[in-house]
Amino acid sequence: MSDEDLERYESEIELAMVQEYRAVMPLFSYVVETERRFYLANKVDVTVRSEATPACIEVSLTDAWVWDMYRPARFVPSVRVLTFRDVNIERLPEADL
Repeated sequence: MSDEDLERYESEIELAMVQEYRAVMPLFSYVVETERRFYLANKVDVTVRSEATPACIEVSLTDAWVWDMYRPARFVPSVRVLTFRDVNIERLPEADL
């Protein structure tokens, strides 16, 4: 496989991820961004563990979708993230009924 073929393949996968993200986003309440991953989730719990310096942040997600183009199953029942870095959590606007 040439470099051009690999680049084309990765571009196609990324485009498919964007399309999947747009399709599933209305099913979720939160967007969670960490240094390593991007998630959609319906429940988010954050615990700051300050016994360590710097403080460790534990984020538990329930009913989640993971942005990872090499992962075969992106829908997962729960995710636990431990990080010393920033975590961005946003509540998505509710759809008008």
